[in-house]
Amino acid sequence: MRNRRLQLTGLLAAIALGLLACGDDSTGEAAPPADDRPLIVATTSILGDVVSTLVGDEAEVEVVMPLGADPHDFEPSAQQAARLRDASLVVANGLGLEVGLDSTLDAAMSDGVTVLEVGELIDPLPFTAADHDEADHDEADHDHGAMDPHFWHDPIRMAEAVPGVVDAISDATGLDPAGLEERADALVADLAAVDDEVATILSVVPPERRVLVTNHDNLGYLAARYDFEVIGVIVQGGDSLASASPGDIGGLVHQIEEQQVPAVFAENVLAPTLSEALADEAAGEVEVVSLYTDSLGDPGSGAETYTGLLVTNAELIAEALG
Repeated sequence: MRNRRLQLTGLLAAIALGLLACGDDSTGEAAPPADDRPLIVATTSILGDVVSTLVGDEAEVEVVMPLGADPHDFEPSAQQAARLRDASLVVANGLGLEVGLDSTLDAAMSDGVTVLEVGELIDPLPFTAADHDEADHDEADHDHGAMDPHFWHDPIRMAEAVPGVVDAISDATGLDPAGLEERADALVADLAAVDDEVATILSVVPPERRVLVTNHDNLGYLAARYDFEVIGVIVQGGDSLASASPGDIGGLVHQIEEQQVPAVFAENVLAPTLSEALADEAAGEVEVVSLYTDSLGDPGSGAETYTGLLVTNAELIAEALG
């Protein structure tokens, strides 16, 4: 009888050890508890940084697009689409930026998820005058609409959107409004300070050199804010996936040579092939400088935060044109 009790005790102990092992990870430590904070999903790394700054540790923030992803070309995985539908709030850019996410965002809204498009909170600009007449291009080159979605290159416009983002977070998650407002005030103050810093950095560029030639039309807000002119865009209409015709390249080469433009600006989300080809065609020495345009940079790049991106881009532009 005693032996049977010992066998039973040993069996129960083995079962208990097995259950404990199922709850352990590969290091032998207990698995972390499930995150019971509200989930906020941001489409881009730039918006993810802004949202994370606003919520602190009070919400779980996930970013759909990885660093270096082109938002014009990104399509989510099935797992990412499921996470969007699990979110309390989705923060999207809007203004036609995330065309590959449109159906996924629509599905999330159909499931009752709140989707905020930050572009609706700002006064958007049309694409720059550097765009040629729409008749000269395929209709597909312009399916992003007439308004420029790259508003984050103007920190004051982003600051103007912050109250609306805070309201959406508060309504969707129930987070403490006082904490959100405190962090929002600090973020708006930081953006105002960064705006001053960027203006100071770019002040070294003389008036005759405050001209931008870019891979696609994504610096219109920067140009409007800091008194630059976008005189040339390789890929028209704001769509990084559109094609450039030989006529476009030839016209840009003429502009670069005529105005003695010293640099063409590429971007971190696309290979600089077109920019390099344009620079090679132009007479004289034309530098190709890659900016952090539609995504934050890797750790250590200086552009791993939104405010860092703004300052780093300003430094790169000032060095190239100053």
